[in-house]
Amino acid sequence: MLLFKKPFHAGLVSGAITLTFRRWTRSHVRAGGRYRCHPIGVLEVDAVELVTIASISEADAVAAGLGSREALIAYLAELGPLEAGATVHRVRLHHGGDGDRVEAAMNADLSKEDVATIREKLARLDEKHAKGAWTKKTLALIEKHPRVAASRLAEKVDRETLPFKADVVKLKKLGLTQSFEVGYELSPRGRAFLAMTRRKKA
Repeated sequence: MLLFKKPFHAGLVSGAITLTFRRWTRSHVRAGGRYRCHPIGVLEVDAVELVTIASISEADAVAAGLGSREALIAYLAELGPLEAGATVHRVRLHHGGDGDRVEAAMNADLSKEDVATIREKLARLDEKHAKGAWTKKTLALIEKHPRVAASRLAEKVDRETLPFKADVVKLKKLGLTQSFEVGYELSPRGRAFLAMTRRKKA
C-alpha cells in the first residue's frame, strides 16, 4: 500500500509527481501493481529499484514533489538519521485514472435502491457463469479470508487461479472489493452490501 501526505495529493493526480522514495527494509509494492491511495484514487507503479542516497539527483527531488535534493533528503531523514551509503526504494508511478471506481468502493452509505441494483448486477454475473451462482460465495470468501493470496482462495473453492482472479475483477468493477499486493478485502461498499442483505434475511 502507498500512503502520501496531503501536500503531495494534487501533484500525484496532475502527474507532476512521478517518483517517491521510501525507507523500506523490503519493497511494499511491485512494478505493474495498482494501489489505492485514499482519497486521490489508484496509483500504478511503473518501476521499483533500490538506490543509494548519493545517486538521488535534483531532478529526482522535483519529480518526487520536493523542491530540491536537500529538501528530499531532509524529508527522508524525518524517520531517523541516514547513514553514509544508505539505500532507499525509488518508486516510479503514475495516477491510475480510477478515481470514480475508488470513490464508489469507499461509499458505504447504500440506499435500498443501491442494494437492489447491486443484486441485479450480481444476478446477471451469476447467470452468465459456467459455475452458476458464484458472486455471493466469492464475496463471503474474501470477507472471511482478507489479504490471502488468490491462489489459496481459488483452491478453497476448487477453482483455477487465473479465472478466479478475473471474476474478482468483476466484483471490483462494481466497487465491492479492493485489491492489495497480496489478496483482497471487501470494500466499505461491499461490507455494507453484505450487511444489508443479511439483515433482510434475519
